Amino acid sequence: MSDLDFTTRFPTGVVADERKGYEGYIVDADKLVEFATALRDEFGFDYLSSVTGVDYINEGKLEVVYHAYKTTGGAGLVFKTQVDREAAEVPSLYNIYPGADFQEREAWDLMGIKFTGHPDLRRILLWEGFEGHPLRKDWKEPYFEEDVKPFKSRWPEGDFHRAEDKNPYGANVQYPDKFDPEKWQPEGEDALYGSLAKYQTTDESGLVTDHITVNLGPQHPSTHGVFRIAAKLNGETIVNLKPVMGYLHRNHEKIGERNTYLQNMPFTDRLDYLSSMSNNFGYALAVEKLLKVEVPERAEYLRVIMAELTRIQNHLFAIGMFLNDLGAFFTPSLYAIEERELILDIFEMVSGSRMMCNYFRFGGVVRDLPEGALEKIKGLVLDRLPRKVDEMDRFLSENEILRSRTVGQGYLSAEDAIKYSAAGPMLRASGIPYDIRRADPYSIYDRFDFDVAVRYNGDIYDRYYIRLDEVRQSLRILEQAIKDIPEGEILSGKPQYTVRVPAGESYGRVEGPKGELGFYIVSDGKANPYRYHVRAPSFINLTAFGPMCVGLKVADVVAVLGSIDIVLGETDR
Repeated sequence: MSDLDFTTRFPTGVVADERKGYEGYIVDADKLVEFATALRDEFGFDYLSSVTGVDYINEGKLEVVYHAYKTTGGAGLVFKTQVDREAAEVPSLYNIYPGADFQEREAWDLMGIKFTGHPDLRRILLWEGFEGHPLRKDWKEPYFEEDVKPFKSRWPEGDFHRAEDKNPYGANVQYPDKFDPEKWQPEGEDALYGSLAKYQTTDESGLVTDHITVNLGPQHPSTHGVFRIAAKLNGETIVNLKPVMGYLHRNHEKIGERNTYLQNMPFTDRLDYLSSMSNNFGYALAVEKLLKVEVPERAEYLRVIMAELTRIQNHLFAIGMFLNDLGAFFTPSLYAIEERELILDIFEMVSGSRMMCNYFRFGGVVRDLPEGALEKIKGLVLDRLPRKVDEMDRFLSENEILRSRTVGQGYLSAEDAIKYSAAGPMLRASGIPYDIRRADPYSIYDRFDFDVAVRYNGDIYDRYYIRLDEVRQSLRILEQAIKDIPEGEILSGKPQYTVRVPAGESYGRVEGPKGELGFYIVSDGKANPYRYHVRAPSFINLTAFGPMCVGLKVADVVAVLGSIDIVLGETDR
């Protein structure tokens, strides 16, 4: 898209972002809705991937950053709007891109940006009584030491003390002025329940029926962790449903802005803790864009091999746990986990850790394959895994109970999948063949021959089966990668303990096992990122969860959630 197109369409209110190291367009807040509408309807950017905020405290403004793409493929478009920090109000894009729902709530919760016109603007990761907006640069936690690491209490002085000893109350909390936790009534619950649906219905005969609200979780095995589902029921039928998250929230992004760039690499492992290598990959790409470093050929192949092994073991685990959710307790999951463990053996050989791998580095990977690792990978890729995937397919896919619980249930249309910014298997199972490895290739994925897995029914069954399809395509990629991997260096330059990243912004994204995993980085030229944001597919894929469940029964909700495949470490961050 050329500047001329925008200049012609928007003679005022839209300008190119000419800050050094930045890209895209800056849109006046009063033009934002018109601009976004034209972007979708006239310019074909139908997919809003990411929404986040940046606090430019020294300039007295907050910036909202949007990343939009075309589901037909190609590079994305970045656009931003800026508002005064003391009057941070921006029009909501919910009515144009409903996928902005949870992301706008997150920006309100953590950054204090009010999105006018949003239908349900409540906190989403923090509790309603929380004081302040912690991603603002002037917010300080009770145990605050310094703005960035390494803290002097650790290095170089080494004058270490327990932060708890400085706090007379011995707890990492601070309350709003005149707040008494013993007398607090949870106002947020009223807002949550009020957002669900009206409490009564009247049928054609005049019979008035009360609706009841049921909470599944946050402590419940079906929710895959500390996750809560607030459902409004008419009998056994779901009338409305809202996911409630944040029980695992630790403000990953605030910690990430305190860390040095390199300290964040092992920190990304803790997001989707089933997909450490993919997390490393996305973050490395974002920083490498700013550093403008070249990755050696062998390192690119190693990255792809580790990423595709990650996809396979994630999908095996997802299928096993999904069968648990349907009631086939543990037998299918243990068969799947056995294969996953063999892949984790390889991760342990290569990185020294099974799950928290910390394997990627800016400009390559930290170490080469040890002796015997490539042979072990070949044994899995060329022999064992294809047989085991076919075996799982044979035992499960035509099972009448599985099919009766999943075929035609939890429907998500192609239009709604795009509208709600669904990503990964969830998007492709609804008939949208959008895979970043093909649509906007990164690393060396353009060298490999593979198909984008797609299915067209948009139901729970297709979301289950597409993961088997994707495992098979990952095996195709791996066959080519292990055949063509060259000898050579695995890291550009010398290993570094810290890096100075040139000022600017970048967005690195990968096709993770759960969908688009993106890292938005703003650098001010110092050793720590000024802004560090994670576009978490587990979080954003939940936007469609409520609409998919309306009209189903309570038991179906568990199956729908299992078919989305979330990890709470990534959802809550």
